[in-house]
Amino acid sequence: MMPSRPVRLAVLVAAGLTLTGCAAPAADAEGRLEVLASFYPLAYVVEQVGGDLVEVGSLTPPGAEPHDVELSPRQVRAVGEADLVVFLSGFQPAVDDAVAARQPTHLLDAAATAQVAEHLDTGATDDEQAAEDEHDDEVADDGHDHAGQDPHFWLDPTLLAAVAGDVAAAMAEADPDHADEYATRAEAFQADLAALDTDLADGLAECERDVIVTAHTAFGYLTERYGLQQVGISGLEPESEPSPARLREIRDVVEQHDVTTVFTESLVNPKVAETLAADLGLATAVLDPIESQVDEATDYRGAMEQNLTALRAALGCR
Repeated sequence: MMPSRPVRLAVLVAAGLTLTGCAAPAADAEGRLEVLASFYPLAYVVEQVGGDLVEVGSLTPPGAEPHDVELSPRQVRAVGEADLVVFLSGFQPAVDDAVAARQPTHLLDAAATAQVAEHLDTGATDDEQAAEDEHDDEVADDGHDHAGQDPHFWLDPTLLAAVAGDVAAAMAEADPDHADEYATRAEAFQADLAALDTDLADGLAECERDVIVTAHTAFGYLTERYGLQQVGISGLEPESEPSPARLREIRDVVEQHDVTTVFTESLVNPKVAETLAADLGLATAVLDPIESQVDEATDYRGAMEQNLTALRAALGCR
């Protein structure tokens, strides 16, 4: 889970990384800013804001589960040698350890972005806490999913847009000569995310149902933003096994709210969710928490559009 804590923003000038998932430093002959992101959504922001002025590397390989990433000594050295490191404190322990050990000077913690930090301070959602405690007296009853200790802030495009502004500022500190270009690209990216937010809001505005059953409670930011209610088979730990009592509670929610679909994820074993769906006579569909880029042809925006399509079908939206 994601602790709330203040962030550090600092700046380091050194050599960098490659475009591969397990990036290690490699001098950029074209003089581009070398930025190391801890996992895919942050790398995506860096790419959009930096364009061809930056060389972007990620500490998490494509298709890998970022929570469990372990860093090689080479990757730990890269953390200290990149021109800028962008990470999310509390999300990847190995990255937190590398940052503490290497102490890069140009460092941006996305959890410090004001809008993200505000959400992180609100505490766990009722359903998230219930799933963790294996009891749940108010599943899907309060109408809110305060995203609290759920780290998946990027599922709310407005919060990812806020981080983009901080990324542009951090790049400008590390590379003042291109500050205007970073600011301009950040504004264009934020406008695109605003359009995506509108598409999601409009697409989910008129639906027959508003409750979604998910493999684990990774979608608090998305459901809070768009007026939905999330019921997780497991809590914030995707591999945790639900208790029989929890499964009975979900069955009750399904019956009460006419749920038609159980959502699985591409990086989480779908067996429990598929078994539950089969037992209840429900369909399954994929809802992507976008922790990693599973398909090179589908970026963050494309994955969010696919999520919208899946949600509209499951919720009977007009």
